[in-house]
Amino acid sequence: MEKLEKLNVYYQKEHHFRAGIQILREIALQTDCVEDYKWNIPVYTVNGKNVFGICRFKHHFGVWFYNGVFLTDPKKVLRNAQEGKTKGMRHWYFSNEQDIDNTTVLAYMVESIENQKNGKEIVNSKNEKLTSIPVLLKTELSKTNTLKVAFEALSPYKQKEYCDYILEAKQEKTKIRRLEKILPMIANGVGLNDAYR
Repeated sequence: MEKLEKLNVYYQKEHHFRAGIQILREIALQTDCVEDYKWNIPVYTVNGKNVFGICRFKHHFGVWFYNGVFLTDPKKVLRNAQEGKTKGMRHWYFSNEQDIDNTTVLAYMVESIENQKNGKEIVNSKNEKLTSIPVLLKTELSKTNTLKVAFEALSPYKQKEYCDYILEAKQEKTKIRRLEKILPMIANGVGLNDAYR
């Protein structure tokens, strides 16, 4: 299915927020962004960089600003996508189409485009240094030299993804299950999220 067809299906699909996301699309199409389709949602880009996306959920719909942390947010409507995890992304949620102020939404979109053109984006995440390796993973790496070499050959960002994946699990059994899942991936030199990149 072509991207334009996927976009049209997304916007035309019967949903209780269909009218709302169609209004947001009309506003987005007034900007100089390129309309794209990534991760099963419409994404609007400038020079190949993601600027904002339009999404719908069960209880709300809205706009994701990929580097929304740089927006001035005069109306104080933006929320952090995931407190403690998300650095740059901010969301503007709506519960019905009557809440949409076209002029204000357009102003936020235009500002996000200008920010992107001016190079305002969070880029340091791939350069973060690995601070500590979880004990479970460290133990496995010390058992097999080939596994240790494979892990050390991964970029610091990929190493950090694996460590965070284990550390974020709350229960020990989940940590063990995750460890079992990633060991063959590490051995093959594959990053945790390579399939999505």
